Amino acid sequence: MSDFIIALDQGTTSTRAILYNRELSPIASISEELPLSYPQAGWVEQDPEAIWQSVLHCIQQLLQQNGILPEQVAGLALTNQRETTLLWEKASGQTLYPAIVWQDRRTAEQCQALKQQHEASIRAKTGLLADPYFSASKLQWLLEQIPGARQRAETGELCFGTVDSFLLWRLTGGQEHATDASNASRTLLFDIHQQRWDPELLTLFQIPRAILPEVRDSAADFGHCSARLFGHPIPIISLLGDQQAALLGQACIQPGMGKSTYGTGCFVMVNTGGQALCSQHQLLSTVAWRIRGETCYALEGSIFMAGATVQWLRDKLGIIQQASDTEALAEGVDAQQTELLIPAFTGLGAPYWQPEVKAALFGLTRNSGKAELCAAALRSVAYQTQDLLLAMADDGIRIADLRVDGGMTVNRWFLQALADITQQAITPSQHSDATAFGTAFLAAWQLGWYPQLSDVASLWQGSAPFTPKLTKTQQQSCYHYWRTSIARLLVN
Repeated sequence: MSDFIIALDQGTTSTRAILYNRELSPIASISEELPLSYPQAGWVEQDPEAIWQSVLHCIQQLLQQNGILPEQVAGLALTNQRETTLLWEKASGQTLYPAIVWQDRRTAEQCQALKQQHEASIRAKTGLLADPYFSASKLQWLLEQIPGARQRAETGELCFGTVDSFLLWRLTGGQEHATDASNASRTLLFDIHQQRWDPELLTLFQIPRAILPEVRDSAADFGHCSARLFGHPIPIISLLGDQQAALLGQACIQPGMGKSTYGTGCFVMVNTGGQALCSQHQLLSTVAWRIRGETCYALEGSIFMAGATVQWLRDKLGIIQQASDTEALAEGVDAQQTELLIPAFTGLGAPYWQPEVKAALFGLTRNSGKAELCAAALRSVAYQTQDLLLAMADDGIRIADLRVDGGMTVNRWFLQALADITQQAITPSQHSDATAFGTAFLAAWQLGWYPQLSDVASLWQGSAPFTPKLTKTQQQSCYHYWRTSIARLLVN
């Protein structure tokens, strides 16, 4: 009897494999941290082989440590960091260059030039902006900079993929070159209305059609893991970009329901049903999922630095030993502190979209120390969330109850700051791994364990909500300080 699902969550800074039973209760998990490299200012790369080995190790250890035979696994469910771009040889599966991570800004100048002439058409087709965040300009850079790559791509010798496609290729022993609609919608090459790779965009970015993966539904037959990897050909049956998986995992299945995930970055996403909204305030329209040929869309605001800012405190400044230290340190810092961090370490995302802006720290005094920097770092994520919520409100969407998940949400001080600055209820999910849970549920639905997608609502549980303690006047004063400081950095 195949009674288990393995959800593989391949994120920017870690890989996690979680074992779920038929009731979709998590039984066990294995995770590994992954390093990033920064070869030049604004460049962010990752070793594809380190990603691959972490995936193999996490799945193998999950099976071995829990005494699970691979034939007991009904399906593998994948979710992944989006937009990160890889190029590999079709014959060998070997990559030609490190993975260019979604945070990478090396193509900022190229994208700025595109904005002048093509932003409107790009936006109309993809729901996205001409920004280095997305995959297209990264892929174009690879084809131009790697000797012989463009010619090899045109003759069908190479494959492009985001992390999901790369892992699918490796897991299936090169049998499957595919992606799902949610990940395809983040490449800047996919028409989200026609649900196809767009010929005009391929021409604009000079991308040969031959290197692109096949786009499938988010719940589909993605092949089987090669038997030599785990001893049995485990079927791969669901695939979702990480933020879309969290939207489903938070049971935001009705239009108007929204969530915010706090991992490496922060992503506020609201379900818009069968309608792809066109934001007037620099938000993104994207595919939430495509199931049985029916597309559900979402509106998204993307913040590049959330948990990554806490990592900066730990790894670069050395003022904390682990992320959890920030909670106790921030505890005694006044809400109206003078210290203000704008964490534009890789530029600013929504709603500003300023890739060239650099991080800044304002308001230091002789009293500023570790505690104040920790509090400023945590509050910077809350301020950016408020930026996104206000942009959504201006687009006519108000999220009454914001469901939150991700690593930062174990920090109760942060959640209270989030409620204070957004002036609304914040409900943490009891599924701390909402991303993995979302793709696991989709796999369970594909297996027929749950007859309706709406059944996810009965599985979702929230913790006690955090409500604002700051007065509206206090909040307005704090947020005004944030907005005026941001204005000093923006490039006209």
